[in-house]
Amino acid sequence: MKLLVSALEPSSNLHLKEVLKHTPNLTLMGIFDKHIATHPPLYDINQMAIMGVVDAIKKLPWFFKVADEMVALAKDADKVLLMDASGFNLPLAKKLKMAYPQKEIIYYILPQIWASRPKRAKKLERYCDKLLGILPFEVDYYPQSKASYVGHPLLDEIKTTHTHNANAIAFMPGSRKSEIKRLLPIFKEVRQKLSSKKAILIIPSSFSKEKIDALYADISMFEISTNTQQALADSEFAFICSGTATLEAALIGTPFTLAYIAKKIDFFIGTKLLGITQVGLANIILTHANQSTLHQEILQEEVTADNLLNAYHNTDKKVFAQKAKELKHYLKHGSSKYVAEILTQTVQ
Repeated sequence: MKLLVSALEPSSNLHLKEVLKHTPNLTLMGIFDKHIATHPPLYDINQMAIMGVVDAIKKLPWFFKVADEMVALAKDADKVLLMDASGFNLPLAKKLKMAYPQKEIIYYILPQIWASRPKRAKKLERYCDKLLGILPFEVDYYPQSKASYVGHPLLDEIKTTHTHNANAIAFMPGSRKSEIKRLLPIFKEVRQKLSSKKAILIIPSSFSKEKIDALYADISMFEISTNTQQALADSEFAFICSGTATLEAALIGTPFTLAYIAKKIDFFIGTKLLGITQVGLANIILTHANQSTLHQEILQEEVTADNLLNAYHNTDKKVFAQKAKELKHYLKHGSSKYVAEILTQTVQ
C-alpha cells in the first residue's frame, strides 16, 4: 500500500517510526525523515525547517510549490497521513480533498485547538476523513464519526522508568535560544546551591558543538546528556522548561517542577486574551482527567533560584508518584499499533 505522508517535525517522525514497526508492507511517499524509510522522500524534514517569522515569510512561495507537488504525488497514493504542523498540513488537506474527494485523508497528532484557534476544528472536519487524537479529551471537539482516541505515542516510545535511588538533578532549559538565555543563568544558580548533588544538563541531540558553545557558554558544572529519557530516569528531580518533556518526565516517574519565562507580550496574550491557565502538558491532561495537578508551575518573575529550590525541597514524591500513575491510567496505552491498524484497513 502506498501512503502519502506529510510529517515535518522531528517528533512526528519519531511517532511515525513507531507506526512503521507495525506496517511492514507500507510504502511511504511525501515529506518525512529520509532515515526512516527505504524509499527517499520528496523532501526531507531538514529541507522544511524554518528559522523564525522572517524566514517563514521568505519561504512562503516555496511552501506553496511543495504543497502543489504533494497534491500531484497523491495521485498514486492509496491514503494520506498528515501529522501535526497544521500551518502547512491544514491548507494541504484542503488542496488534497478538492483534488481527490474520494481519497482517505487521516490526520494524526491533531492541532491543539483546545489551547488556541478553535476554528481549525471545522477545517479538520471538512477536509479530513479520520482524526486520530493522542489526548482523550481532544476528540470531544470533533464529531464522533470522524474523531477517535488512539492512545499516546510516548507510551510506546518510553523504554525506561525512574530509578528510585537516583541522586542526580536534571536541568532542561529548553531547545530555543530565547528559552536557554532566560533560564540557564537561573539554573546555574540552583546548581551551585545544590553542589553536593550530581547535576545533568540535558541538551537536544541535534545541537552541534558550535551551537552548544554559542548558546550555553560555561557549563562545566554540569554533566552533559543528550539522552533525555535516560537522564530523567537517572535523576531524583528535574527542572524542566516546558513542552513534551514534562509529559516524558511524568510517564517516566521523575518528580519535577516546570519553570518558564515567556516574552511579556506573549504571556499577556496567553493568559489574558486566550485564557490559558496552565503551561505544563502533564498538568493540562491530569486536570481534564480528574481536576487535579501533577507538578508545580513557576512562571515569569517567579522563576528565581530560591523558588526553584523551595519546589525541590517541598515536592511530595509520594503524591507525585500517585498522580503520575493516574495520568498514565488516563492515557491508557500507546498509539502506534492502533494507528497502523487504521492505516492498513482495506481501502474502500
